[in-house]
Amino acid sequence: MTLYQINNKSLKPIKKINFEYEKDLQTLTENNLDELFNLQFVETEFKVDNLRIDTLAFNKESNSFVIIEYKNNKNYSVIDQGYSYLSLLLNNKAEFILKYNENMDINLKKSDVDWSQTIVMFIAPSFTTYQLKSVEFNDLAFELWEVSKFSNDTILFDKVNVSENKASISTVKSKKTEVTKEIKKYTESRLLRKKSKKSKELYGNLKERIINQYNDIEIVPLKLYITFKLNKKNVISVAIQKNYLNIWIDSKFGDIYDSLNKLQDVTEIGHWGTGDCYFKFDDIEDLEYFMTLFSQAYEKKL
Repeated sequence: MTLYQINNKSLKPIKKINFEYEKDLQTLTENNLDELFNLQFVETEFKVDNLRIDTLAFNKESNSFVIIEYKNNKNYSVIDQGYSYLSLLLNNKAEFILKYNENMDINLKKSDVDWSQTIVMFIAPSFTTYQLKSVEFNDLAFELWEVSKFSNDTILFDKVNVSENKASISTVKSKKTEVTKEIKKYTESRLLRKKSKKSKELYGNLKERIINQYNDIEIVPLKLYITFKLNKKNVISVAIQKNYLNIWIDSKFGDIYDSLNKLQDVTEIGHWGTGDCYFKFDDIEDLEYFMTLFSQAYEKKL
């Protein structure tokens, strides 16, 4: 697909251009980790046990580390390299904690980190068919991002999505078994497992309504809840309970107009998700009203 820039009434093709050096892509990403992925930058070129991690980052929402690897060529194995990094982290947890505390001036403890939600991100201009096929498992803790740089000083980071209908990596017997025991990839289907028919229907209707109305919403499952994000920022967080949904709107209490007074102020109450506005969704009849609250939170994230 060719992109064009409008110049008066003429169209000028916008061409893709290459990164001259892999380091250029790395530096650009590290300088914009918060904007791109809502991540904290921890360290560049982090060395442990004779291995080097391009970028070490931290996800404050899931309390987990994120390892980022950049590639400007196609001659590497995503699976082998990804598992090497995960094994490195699991066998050297103290080193990762120490580096975080040194750079953030925070006393983070091992028990504060959810190691099971660790992710390895591969960022490259493109991936081969073999690389794409190698990660077609619904529970791999890897993310592939294709980056396109254009001649008009714009750039696109595009996540390569894997269907939840793909097979589980646990069906493949290999030396990677020890890593998969601790590192988990959380999915919607995993969080819906063993929930009641009512909860599944409530979530299904909520999700369908949101994605049909807002095509720029990204759905990101975490260990305990599912986030609906706009520009990498939470709009709502949804925890699926036995017969209802706990929903937290990522806004300060009072910033959302709530004519029916259905929101609860949880500013001073410990809770999952982000935001100070809690909504208990246990009746499908409340969906229309909830969408009026969601639209307000959405507009505030634009």
